[in-house]
Amino acid sequence: MSARWDVVVVGGRVAGASTAMLLARSGLRVLCLERTRSGSDTVSTHALMRGGVLQLHRWGVLDAVVAAGTPAVRRTVFHYGAETVPVTIRPMLGVDALRAPRRALLDSLLAQAAVGAGATVRFATTVVDLCRDTGGRVTGVVTRDRRGTVRTEQAGLVVGADGRDSLVATAVGAEVLLAGQASSSFLYGYWAELPTDGYEWFYRSGASAGAIPTNDGLTCVFVGARPEVMDRLLAAGGPAGAVRALAGPGPLGLRLAAAERIGTLRHVRGRPALLRRSHGPGWALVGDAGYWKDPLSTHGMTDALRDAELLARAVLDAPAAGRAQDRALGGYQARRDRLSLPMLAAVERIASYRWDLATVPALLRTLAGTMAEEVELLASLPAVA
Repeated sequence: MSARWDVVVVGGRVAGASTAMLLARSGLRVLCLERTRSGSDTVSTHALMRGGVLQLHRWGVLDAVVAAGTPAVRRTVFHYGAETVPVTIRPMLGVDALRAPRRALLDSLLAQAAVGAGATVRFATTVVDLCRDTGGRVTGVVTRDRRGTVRTEQAGLVVGADGRDSLVATAVGAEVLLAGQASSSFLYGYWAELPTDGYEWFYRSGASAGAIPTNDGLTCVFVGARPEVMDRLLAAGGPAGAVRALAGPGPLGLRLAAAERIGTLRHVRGRPALLRRSHGPGWALVGDAGYWKDPLSTHGMTDALRDAELLARAVLDAPAAGRAQDRALGGYQARRDRLSLPMLAAVERIASYRWDLATVPALLRTLAGTMAEEVELLASLPAVA
């Protein structure tokens, strides 16, 4: 069986569900496909920066995030060894606080918003191939659900929002425009009864960490280092020992020792940054599929929310295949790259761990400057239909 869609979005988490919602709100026939089950969790720092919270506010989704008990974050505290630098989050543009929702919550709310806008969202459905016409243009996808049912879904545009290992990007041979060299390795976990003063970021020589308050009274904690350092610590003391070593004897280590860990620790080996070409005949990329950077940036979700709207606006400017759509998608890529390249450069230097406590604050200020430009752009966009 087959159906005709204006857009098929491959991936139904932050980037994909947001893109599907925005396109459906403007009247396009949208199918969004997610290979995992509805409500499934994923590894994440959860931290939304101001641009991400602003997007949820503009789209009318933020109230549901707040109603679910996601705590308000009104301070960011940087710990450079023994030095502490607090920064107050001032209300601006309808954002009175930052938020760090659990991914199962945020992804579900965005998927529900997409369905409410008129999109069709199918979970537990894997895209196994792309369809093309005789000229090589992408014209749809081939899917398989968990019962083994195979379907062909035809579409005017296929959007890959399926993560850094994107099948869509691989199938179309999306060109890598920039490839990083540095990467971090992380351990993530959740702790109860661990007090935080908003978002807290910790830096020591060769190590980084974060404490992010999230839903259900839990704090997401990550610790990071260069991959070879993490491997050595894991071999010596296992995940718990590596967390103790990287958290150190300071304020984070003391708080972790007094708190209760909930669930297991998860190890995520970082991979170098990449920026892919974001469009071609019949296809486009959004989120980590087109733009991946080290998780130490804690900016992946915010970028996904930003780029979902930039892509949706480009598609709505030229919804029909042809030169006009190619130009519009080219404009989307140019905007994405202008915002992303300075951030990639700063994150690359931070993720290399080739800094000391005297130089890392300047790198973080550079990162904050790129975020400010992003917020200015998003605030200038007209209201979404």
